[in-house]
Amino acid sequence: MEREYHIPVLLNESVNGLEIKADGDYVDVTFGGGGHSREIFSRLKSGRLFAFDQDEDAAANVIHDDRFFFIRHNFKYIRNFLKYYGVEQVDGILADLGVSSHDFDVAERGFSFRFDGDLDMRMNRDSAQTAADLVNTYSEDQLRTVFREFGEIDNAGRLAKQLVSARNINPVKTIEQFRQAIAPCVPRLQESKYLAKVFQALRIETNREMDVLHEFLEQSIELLKPGGRLVVITYHSLEDRMVKNFIRSGDLSGKQEKDFFGNVESPLMAINRKVIVPTDEEIERNPRARSGKLRIAEKNA
Repeated sequence: MEREYHIPVLLNESVNGLEIKADGDYVDVTFGGGGHSREIFSRLKSGRLFAFDQDEDAAANVIHDDRFFFIRHNFKYIRNFLKYYGVEQVDGILADLGVSSHDFDVAERGFSFRFDGDLDMRMNRDSAQTAADLVNTYSEDQLRTVFREFGEIDNAGRLAKQLVSARNINPVKTIEQFRQAIAPCVPRLQESKYLAKVFQALRIETNREMDVLHEFLEQSIELLKPGGRLVVITYHSLEDRMVKNFIRSGDLSGKQEKDFFGNVESPLMAINRKVIVPTDEEIERNPRARSGKLRIAEKNA
């Protein structure tokens, strides 16, 4: 079932990076199809695994074992739910920040420009705001900021202006309506690449992904035991920069503090100085792995 739902990216590299202890406690904050979780769980004996996913579809993939705990909530609440289970600190945390293949391939979820359907993009369908809501209510300035910051789109200003003009004539509620509304802004011969950036920007804003990542990273330090591992797979430059800076300094600035003797003070130590990327063989099997980047850090004692 997992194969159909989602093919895990950098599976062995990321799970190896956790340095699994058979009796340890681990967290997979992006359960999805359960590929990473199953590999983690296969290396445990008496240890426990806590898995987060706010998508109701992911619940169908749970591992049926008393040492596995599925938490259907956003992983920004990781501290609260671990405390609920009486867990103060864990031996490792894994986050695969990509959207699952399943979500991209289900038209009604609205994540992909390959299909028509509602412009939804909510990872948690209990959330109130859809991508269509923000497209139809955000000001031109707000839209420009979203497209520029989260999509790194060169003509973000023109795109925002065109979208506002189109919605003033008719509300933009579906993927096809959205594509028609922004058609004048799409560069010739670069349609797929451009639309991927636009949809990425809308998805990030709809789900507040950067805010969630920020909250998660800040909690991760106190939740890891000394020597515990933080393993993160990123897929675009914004989140990768945030993770890199955080591992470097323990905060989002990336600015390292030094003690009186000039020694760098940081709660984390990068295990891989050079980012780990998928092999050509993995990309051939799973083209969505192409943009994956793996960073591993260990909490200092």
